[in-house]
Amino acid sequence: MFKEIPEGYIEKEFTFSIPSKIKPVRVDVYLTNSIVNTTRNRVQRAIDMGYVFVNDKVTKASRKLQGGDFVKCTLIKLPPLELIPQAIPVPVIYEDDYLLIVNKPAGMVTHPGFGNRDHTLINAVLWHLGVRENIEVELQDDDDEDNEEISSEDEGKVFASDAVRPGLVHRLDKDTTGLLIISKETSILTKMQRMFAERTVNKEYFALVWGDVKENSGTITGDIGRSPRNRKKFEVLAKGGKPSITDFEVLERFGYLTLLKVHLRTGRTHQIRVHFSHNKHPLFGDPLYGGDTVICGGHIRRRKLFYEKLLAQINRQMLHAGNIGFYHPVTGDYVSFTSDLPSDMISIIRQLREFEAKQDEII
Repeated sequence: MFKEIPEGYIEKEFTFSIPSKIKPVRVDVYLTNSIVNTTRNRVQRAIDMGYVFVNDKVTKASRKLQGGDFVKCTLIKLPPLELIPQAIPVPVIYEDDYLLIVNKPAGMVTHPGFGNRDHTLINAVLWHLGVRENIEVELQDDDDEDNEEISSEDEGKVFASDAVRPGLVHRLDKDTTGLLIISKETSILTKMQRMFAERTVNKEYFALVWGDVKENSGTITGDIGRSPRNRKKFEVLAKGGKPSITDFEVLERFGYLTLLKVHLRTGRTHQIRVHFSHNKHPLFGDPLYGGDTVICGGHIRRRKLFYEKLLAQINRQMLHAGNIGFYHPVTGDYVSFTSDLPSDMISIIRQLREFEAKQDEII
């Protein structure tokens, strides 16, 4: 359904008469290729908001254009973003003149973006660093802007300039907890980005996944890219994805669930969630990748009821960025930081241990 263009958004309208001899082509593909200096993300956003019409009817991205069709597309440009320092508590693990290491809680978006303009980690960090004046910046049209978890090591460009500090070195999904590195200076951000690009930053996560993972340790590979069926998701693609490598080690087994330590050799959007869901082991509680329903052990009634009880206690994937280590960009010393598991993961693991112990007694 068509939505009224929000006040303050700048609109630009395009019309196209489709040539009679054209081969059938998806409307989103046609518009992306036909509009100069646009992105698929902007086109998709226009379609989602009901700003694209084919023959005067609101259309879907999958609509195949035919010769003789008339297309009308209104693109919206996001107005400037105002970074507002906000007095939001955020746990600081480490701080010096150059870097800030924070422990991001669940439910906090990392940085402002389309649909999340304040109450983010960046708003909290600005206040922590003593900034009190609002800062106006242009909101970049980023193909990944709808995803909170951007671990890719070519990231860090968000709010990285002499006028805008702090600089995000990497990002975590809204519902992923754990350690984040933030630079206080643009030059430090550049050095940290280089470390991430060269894979010299050691990042370890803790993940609770569905199923009894067969190997005690292993490596998952598979090129990751945006899903052609659901733009909110990423998946392992046969063509067009970015090379991705995930190492894992089993820490504890709970019948039909497994606790893992995960090491990223690459950092792609949703990499851990995508790789394990692709291997039929989605993260416990993950609503986007199929982990928020009972997918293992449901044939045993007492297990099914128990797992449903656990899922009702959480509203996020059980994923925590627990360890990070790197060579300090100024001192050259190797530094490492640890974040304990959050309370919800501790509670779920405790209940799983108690449940499995009772199963042993029953046997």
